[in-house]
Amino acid sequence: MGKKFHEMGRDERLDYVRKITGISDIEAMLRPLAFDEANRMVENAIGIMSVPMGIATNFVINGRECIIPMAIEEPSVIAAASKAAKIAKINGGFTAEAGDSLMIGQVQVVGASKAAIQKVLKSKKQLLAIANAKSRSVVAIGLQVRQLRDTSPNKMGSMLIVELVVDTKDAMGANAINTMCEAIAPKVAEITEAEVVLKILSNYATRRIVRCKAVFDKEELGGSEIVRRILYAYALAHSDVYRAVTHNKGVMNGIDAVALATGQDFRAIEAGAHAYAARDGRYRSLTRWRRTMEGDLAGEIELPLAVGVVGGVISTHPTAKLALQILGAKSAKELAMAMAAAGLAQNLAAIRALSAEGIQAGHMRLHGRKF
Repeated sequence: MGKKFHEMGRDERLDYVRKITGISDIEAMLRPLAFDEANRMVENAIGIMSVPMGIATNFVINGRECIIPMAIEEPSVIAAASKAAKIAKINGGFTAEAGDSLMIGQVQVVGASKAAIQKVLKSKKQLLAIANAKSRSVVAIGLQVRQLRDTSPNKMGSMLIVELVVDTKDAMGANAINTMCEAIAPKVAEITEAEVVLKILSNYATRRIVRCKAVFDKEELGGSEIVRRILYAYALAHSDVYRAVTHNKGVMNGIDAVALATGQDFRAIEAGAHAYAARDGRYRSLTRWRRTMEGDLAGEIELPLAVGVVGGVISTHPTAKLALQILGAKSAKELAMAMAAAGLAQNLAAIRALSAEGIQAGHMRLHGRKF
């Protein structure tokens, strides 16, 4: 690259991004959101809140070199992720995989008889047809029914949960799934002879799991002693909820920053990720770390990521469109894998700093540039 990316001025950085991506009209797409656009996006708008967007460099994901746009107000995150990606690059970068874009929509039924489950299942084809008649972009491919025993303090009794399994393809799919759930609700009520209450998607996207792994050279990390200390840091995050929450906050620094830059629902992503961290009954680290036979540090991350490259904010926000072009993500799977790589890189950078000089040395040095 010659001059390091962080040493470049803005014009030089834009020229570099143009060269890497082939996007010629970057500055036009980076324009601030106009008030009339913001007013169409939210209610009672009075202005636009800007967040800095930067570029994380050095990422190689499944053999493809890429630069990752990250929107975040916190200093050191982008620099740290870039540094971690550079270390991973020595051993080939990040290897990632993403499952199919399957989401669940839920219809809550109360006051149903014991026979209601079989009645609903017998009407599966009819219910799927009703759901699919309401969407051209996503497809309901399955239906399941669960009986849920109420354990809440208000003792509202047992209920049935009728769940649509929906292939959202390259969309996040929330609006389409909600529409499908609302469409089948009257028929479900008729079949069960009971009351339907909620009709809504679940943001716990356990059928949309993304995995990413990388090996980080021990010498670049600072030697075997640093690797040992990092493993102690991971052991604490795995075992203690007080540490795990902060550990995972660092993971989400990377993931959320890419999500915000590319116009994703980062609140849904956060909720699903933290639920997944507690899937065995205790809240734990979203990442796993181990020492390889060669003494290097191997890390992996696994979490649900419901993201999209079509629809939603992406269709209206010029900067979100640009961010996806910069990343080169042409599918929801590619975007999810890049986000997972950013989360793993950011986690490595954070626990490496914590295990060596401490987090404040680099963080506060970059923080101090604001004053």
